Amino acid sequence: MNDSSADTPSHPCVDIAIIGAGAAGLFAAIWAARESPTLKIVAIDGARTLGAKILVAGGGRCNVTHHVVDERDYAGGSPQLIRRILRRFPVESTIDFFAECGVELKREETGKLFPTTDKARSVLDALVSAAHSAGVKILHPRRVESVVQVDGGFQIHFGEETMLARTVILCMGGMSLPKSGSDGHGFTIARSLGHSITPLVVPALVPLTLPTDHWLTALSGLALPAELTAIRADGTPARDSAGKSIAPVCGAVLCAHFGLTGPAVLDVSRHWLHLLDVDPNARLRINWMPGVRSESLEQELVQTKGQSLLSFLKGRLPERFFRAACLQAAVDPACGVQQLTRERRSVLVRNLTACEVIPSGTRGFTAAETTAGGVPLVELNIDRLESLKCPRLFLCGEMLDVDGRIGGFSFQWAWASGFVAGTAAAHIANAENPIKS
Repeated sequence: MNDSSADTPSHPCVDIAIIGAGAAGLFAAIWAARESPTLKIVAIDGARTLGAKILVAGGGRCNVTHHVVDERDYAGGSPQLIRRILRRFPVESTIDFFAECGVELKREETGKLFPTTDKARSVLDALVSAAHSAGVKILHPRRVESVVQVDGGFQIHFGEETMLARTVILCMGGMSLPKSGSDGHGFTIARSLGHSITPLVVPALVPLTLPTDHWLTALSGLALPAELTAIRADGTPARDSAGKSIAPVCGAVLCAHFGLTGPAVLDVSRHWLHLLDVDPNARLRINWMPGVRSESLEQELVQTKGQSLLSFLKGRLPERFFRAACLQAAVDPACGVQQLTRERRSVLVRNLTACEVIPSGTRGFTAAETTAGGVPLVELNIDRLESLKCPRLFLCGEMLDVDGRIGGFSFQWAWASGFVAGTAAAHIANAENPIKS
């Protein structure tokens, strides 16, 4: 991959400067250049490794998108506004784009789409190649320190260099995986240009920690399906911005020495963190037997005769897990089901189908796959993703208050928002007489 480095000549005056050359930034650059090939376009990125977040995504395979995507797969901003962006560049367009670039995608049972190479590098190489082919100059590594609005555009300061750009697309990411360049500096620049940031900015798609002596940490390495709900201390579930109860998250949970991880935990993490902001005793309710209600399990236990708990639970849960759950309920798994007192039976049922867990925290932004929070969508012209605070400034990607659930949804947001911002910025810059090379 030819990522332009320190020997790349400086461009003191450009039509469009894209600040941040991650997934959204590269996509914005590609589509801006394709929309108006005569424009002088540069993408600037300060990360040590260009496209680092792409390279580590999906365990190094890069989950490019999901076969079905809609606004219900996202949290943060208004679902109606999110839908308008997603419809501008749907999944089919993503598949076609990468196919055009020589990257065929395959659909797995989960609905996730990966490159057939199973290598994230092929995705990044395709994006960089497409950018270069479209005439985009990539300056890397160059950390942008500040962006100042001036007559005729923006002054961009990085190191000892200054660049003048008529139009700027800001896509420096949120705060997740700071080593990838998403260290929150983009939010500082957005504020300096008149934008606000949501009051709450927290890690999303992040593992949760438990007290070191919690019984689940002793099950490190054990994975099993579960149903998770973020609940208040009074037992009521978390609610979304519209006041509706957030549905339980179903999926795999992996017990770890530090706490809990796995797809379902990552998905529920942002809901728990948002609830924690208003209820310091917020917790998780975990049903380790998805689809089984507490009442029906208790009734089944009452009606079961001539069986030990061991034989009753065998095949329903991993033995290592139900032995630990029995121990936590002060119940001998070898005892007969009919020997259980009502109190012990209720405790066991609760441990299996309504286990309440109070996380001690998260693994933080360094382990988070994305950020919950950012620049509110209401501060943008949603049809162009142009700032309503600062003309000719466009924003896209993780900097915005939109975060997708696990499964390629955050990347689809990057492609869609990058497309909208890139094409719109090109229209604006082109209308203002492009700079001649």
